[in-house]
Amino acid sequence: MCTGLAAGLAACGDDPDAGTNGVGKLEPAKIQSRTVKAARGADAVHVAGTVVSSGRTYKLDMRLKDEGGSGSVTTAGSTFRLLRVGEHLYLKADSDFWTHSDDDQGAHGEGDAAGKLDGKYVKVPAGDPSYKRLSTFTDKEVLLDGLLTLHGTVEKGDRRSSGGVRTIALTGDQGAGGTLDVSLEGTAYPMRLERAGGAGTLQLTEWGRDFALQEPESGDTVDYGKALPAS
Repeated sequence: MCTGLAAGLAACGDDPDAGTNGVGKLEPAKIQSRTVKAARGADAVHVAGTVVSSGRTYKLDMRLKDEGGSGSVTTAGSTFRLLRVGEHLYLKADSDFWTHSDDDQGAHGEGDAAGKLDGKYVKVPAGDPSYKRLSTFTDKEVLLDGLLTLHGTVEKGDRRSSGGVRTIALTGDQGAGGTLDVSLEGTAYPMRLERAGGAGTLQLTEWGRDFALQEPESGDTVDYGKALPAS
């Protein structure tokens, strides 16, 4: 019985960071600095979840790397795909998306425009107002810089898990300023983010996993030149 009691006491005193990457022992600011550095240094990432911005909810499922990204965005009941290769940005959606993008004028004021754009990659001109807004979803550096910010005083939270990976939580203003789960296994990547003010929750996975990224075939592309149809 004494032997069992001693073993139990020893177990209670076990180091919770044993077998981890050790970031759980660091001060909150150092953990945050390390995970942001790891995210910026990764070649690729898969971002999935929701973002609430300017009163609108966006559901993201994007794979990103330094030279571009691809995936889908859903908002206001419509889903469209984005593809960026270098500076070239493409938008792909069905005819319903194009029809409802401007209800007052119909499909951009052209009766058959929606049909022509259905299922095609529409090249977004760099000078079009929508280019900057849409390209944000495909820009790894810009998107992560905007998402990985915790507001207020940053503190360590509970040890938990995300996608089967052990994590430690970082909280801003006790969670009101956002909560970020940092991996305790391998590289200290950010794994899950609950944005401040209920502005969405995102899973960040497949860090460093490369994926194919190439321009669409010319037959699948519509190029409107310097500007998209009014929308």
